[in-house]
Amino acid sequence: MQAHLSSSSPLSPWIPLWNPHQPATAERESRHTTSPPSKGIQGISGPAAMGIGEHFEGVKQHWARNFAFLDYFKKVYGRAEPLPKWSDADVEEFIASDPVYGPQLKALRESRKFALAGALAGAAHLGGVAFKYSKAPHGVVLATGFGAITGAVLGSEVAEHWYQLYKMDKQGANLRFIYWWEDKVSGQKS
Repeated sequence: MQAHLSSSSPLSPWIPLWNPHQPATAERESRHTTSPPSKGIQGISGPAAMGIGEHFEGVKQHWARNFAFLDYFKKVYGRAEPLPKWSDADVEEFIASDPVYGPQLKALRESRKFALAGALAGAAHLGGVAFKYSKAPHGVVLATGFGAITGAVLGSEVAEHWYQLYKMDKQGANLRFIYWWEDKVSGQKS
């Protein structure tokens, strides 16, 4: 058992690789010794050689990657001049014209019905139970709101599996429609 605990098997990463009762080996010692640092910019090596501007640029890029989903909102809502409203006929025209994102957008639009039905069912059920047993107006309102939120989330999950939305690029389909609508509107203005 002792030999098993000190083994460095790649198949068992949870087993400790170092045993204090085992004599030191050259391999383990070489991992823990460091060579003298090489001289970088002005005698500083490693990450410290990077200037403060480069450091903050790296941090900025890191957080830009983490919050890349906000670019979607900038493209849709951060416009200097908002796009005009579109109608159901415009959406149907896009669905017919785009063979890739059209069916995806259609499935997304149909999935809203599941969320709405879930919200109505959740609000009616939880609001009714609260009214039956509590009759406190604030309790009924809170229970109805919580039931609506819970029902909408549950309805969205049902739609996610019913229409297999997890296989689709939902943001891509919406953005493709926004770009199509922007091109159509700018073509009508010209």
